Amino acid sequence: MSSEKYLDDLFGMKGQTAVVIGGAGALGLCLSTGLGKAGAKIVIADVREEACVEAIKKLESEGIEAIYTLVNVTSKESLTELREKATAWGGKVDILVNCAGINVGTPFLEVDADKWDAIMAVNLKGTMLSCQVFIEGMLKTGGGSILNIGSVNSDKPLSRVFAYAASKAGVVNLTQNIAQEFATQGIRCNAICPGFFPAEQNRKILDAKRVENIMNGTPMRRYGDPSELIGAALLLLSRKAGSYITGSALYVDGGFTCSWF
Repeated sequence: MSSEKYLDDLFGMKGQTAVVIGGAGALGLCLSTGLGKAGAKIVIADVREEACVEAIKKLESEGIEAIYTLVNVTSKESLTELREKATAWGGKVDILVNCAGINVGTPFLEVDADKWDAIMAVNLKGTMLSCQVFIEGMLKTGGGSILNIGSVNSDKPLSRVFAYAASKAGVVNLTQNIAQEFATQGIRCNAICPGFFPAEQNRKILDAKRVENIMNGTPMRRYGDPSELIGAALLLLSRKAGSYITGSALYVDGGFTCSWF
């Protein structure tokens, strides 16, 4: 067996359909591209139509078969419509990636209750609802694999992102509970916890002092590139390479968590 065939057998996703919620964002689009290049058909789901259109153009330019649909992750009805559209197009949904997220940087005593609720609604409730909706479908079609997005501050404190950190701690805990609940039913659920990957949702809180602190706390002394999440995603979502991995939270953070004192 050639090395190319061996790796394709281990990590390849030909014949599978992947739904990437939040797939029009920087991290979501990069993960979509990685899954698509591994052979999966991609359904981009996002709240921003213009960004979806651009994402599909990018994927198609890479030779990846893809469609998009708009979704509201806080609505079970909207997520159910997404599942039905994806199933009608791809035959079934094999892979779900929950990549939607929002963030606001605020000192604790200035945290606004409405903004707290909005972050929890998208980051945590949205992940719960999408897992619920898609697991219902996966149970009828032989199982599947789910990848949720946590964060380095899922279990480490960082200043000014209290609601975001709490929501991501909840995502990791939810991931573990789902993994335990459905482990014998052909469904695996894992999380990636990215370190610092400047994206739309966090650029506005990265002032000079915060950037300095981040770099000092990251042994690799640099930001991550979104493409550096692809390998971890392929491992956790692969039917073969990741077949005995469920309930895991894989940190991709340039060493940030291991340097924490």
